[in-house]
Order: sequence, then C-alpha cells, then structure tokens
Amino acid sequence: MQSFSPLWAQSDSLTIPHQLLSSTPVRTRNTLILPIIARSIETDWSLGLAGSFTFRFDRADTVTRTSNNQALVLYSLRRQFIAAVNGTTYLPGERYILNHQLSFSYFPDKFWGLGKDSPEQNEEAYTFRQYYLYLHLQRRLQDRFFAGLIYEFQRVLDVDYQPGGLLDQLDVPGRDPYQVSGTGLSLTYDSRNNAFAPDRGGFLQIYVSHFTPLVGSDFRYTNYVVDFRRFIRVYRQQILAIQAYGFFNSGEVPLRSLASLGGSNSMRGFYDGRYRSKNQVVAQVEYRVPLFWRIGAVGFMGVGNVGNYVRELNLRQLKYSYGGGIRVALNRRERINLRIDYGWGRGQGTSNGLYFQLGEAF
Repeated sequence: MQSFSPLWAQSDSLTIPHQLLSSTPVRTRNTLILPIIARSIETDWSLGLAGSFTFRFDRADTVTRTSNNQALVLYSLRRQFIAAVNGTTYLPGERYILNHQLSFSYFPDKFWGLGKDSPEQNEEAYTFRQYYLYLHLQRRLQDRFFAGLIYEFQRVLDVDYQPGGLLDQLDVPGRDPYQVSGTGLSLTYDSRNNAFAPDRGGFLQIYVSHFTPLVGSDFRYTNYVVDFRRFIRVYRQQILAIQAYGFFNSGEVPLRSLASLGGSNSMRGFYDGRYRSKNQVVAQVEYRVPLFWRIGAVGFMGVGNVGNYVRELNLRQLKYSYGGGIRVALNRRERINLRIDYGWGRGQGTSNGLYFQLGEAF
C-alpha cells in the first residue's frame, strides 16, 4: 500500500540497550507546533503547519522510549493538499508498540504506464482523492524481536483522468472509485541504536497483508514486503548505511497499491511512480560524514527495477540513482536532521530533483 509521507522521518520499532538510556526522570509531555517548508519532485515547494506531541506514560520508566505523535497539513505549489496524523506509541516496558497513520490527500499526479520500459513521452496527468488508515500493533517476543498485526484501509473517492488515455488503454484496475481493506502479520528484528539516524545496528522486517472482500475490500490481492537495513560506523562518526527493499504483490492490484519506484526516500532523482508495476526491488547505500558544528554531508546511490512478475526483476533495463546532500542537526539528542538532497535518476530517460525534508531517507 502506498501512502504519502512527505516530511517526517520513519519511526520503526527498535530496542535500545538499557545502558544507553538515562536513569534520570524526564519530562512526560512536550508539544511543538511550527510552520514548515518542504520540497520534492512530486510536490515542488510546499507550505504548511506541523505539530509534534511526545509523551511517556510513566516518568520513572527509563526503559520505555518516548512516544511520539505528529500532525501535518501541507499545500503545494502544484495544488496538492495533504493532511495527516501519524506516530508511534510505546506502552510501558515496551511490551507493545503501536504505529499508526491516518491521512487525507488531494493529489494531482502523473502516470507513464506499467512496467520497466514505459517511455518518457507517455506522461499523463491524473488527480486522485483518498483516505488512508494504517495500524500496526507489535508485541515483543524477546529482546529485539517483535511480532505484529497490521490493518490497512484506503478509500479512493475519485480518479480524474483522461478518458481513452493510458489508464483506459491498459485497463488499469482502480481508475474508478474504490476501497481496499486488508489485514496482515509482521515479524521484526531490530538492533539499531536510534530510530531517526542510527549509526550502528541492523533492521529486518517482513510482513504480509491480504486484501479481501471478507473485510470490505473491492479487490482481492496479497502484498509482501521485505525491508533490510544495516548501519556501520566506518571511521569515527562516518556511517555507511545500506538498505535492500522488496515489495511484491499477487492478485488484482489497484492503481494506488502498485509498486512505485522513486520518491524522497528511495531512488531519489526519480518521480515517485515514474515506474509502476506489481513488484519492485531496490538496493541503496548512503555514506554520512559529519563536517562541523551541526552540519554534515552525504553521498548516495541506488539501483532498482520493477516488473509484473518476479522473474522480470532482473538486470535488464535497471534503473540507477545517485546524488548527494547536506544535513543540519535540528535536535542533536534525538538525531533529527533537516535533509537537503539533490538526486539524479537514470532509466528510460534522465530526471533530477531537489529534496527538502525532515529525517533521513532510511
């Protein structure tokens, strides 16, 4: 399931060794509201308002990490509107973790066709409105291992597209109003030392979600995701970050649930959705170097592909991305950075773009 998350860093579950946690009681609640400016290839410049609420259930609990909830309202120069609430709640002792996201989007978008060889001249504009709900409850099995239950719901109110265009010619499911609803299971191993910008440890998450009319879905299909990350301190505070990501589908998959190559967090330099199909694999690396004061620099590169069948995820017509950027530490303690990246994408053609975001790409 594809959801729009233009600003906030990903906050997955992780286990922090007890010795890294302060034994000093901390503030149990903190609220921050601020105007924001963001940019990506898909939105151009965006203006909006963001709020962040962090809290703990028990001031004396130094094992459980701080829970966080964010709210975002964003309007772009391309007349795109996004309103979202998302966050992570850590229950006492971190026996349970709840990730959630609720959003509404009105989004003028682009479509080039399906598959790895869709040409640049196929570009076609369309607009969609949608509601999206994601709930992921995880239960700790033992240190660093979690099992989870997932629920996803997406309601696409309308898709405004060119009649007789690519969406009609390719008979793409989901070009009319629809909804999908599905449940899933997850298994996670996490040894990272920080959720926003880790400098050591690893992360592996596997989950399967099934969408069926039995739970209110208009389409029947199954989504499989594998996400592996590794963070290595190479020299002093210089970090090599590695990610391998696979996104696979079987069944009748609607437009907004297809694999979508590109975006601000993966294959930077490509428009998010430049290549769409049922399946996708991506591998990317990033080298992070602190410079001075709160400033750092990164270089990154990635390779990926899409295909209607898993066998099409091969070395033919591979897509490449590369680029670099600057990091500004806004919160050193939590390692929350302002990210300014410029990326280039090489596929059927060449694309490039500037990204102005909060948080690391992965």
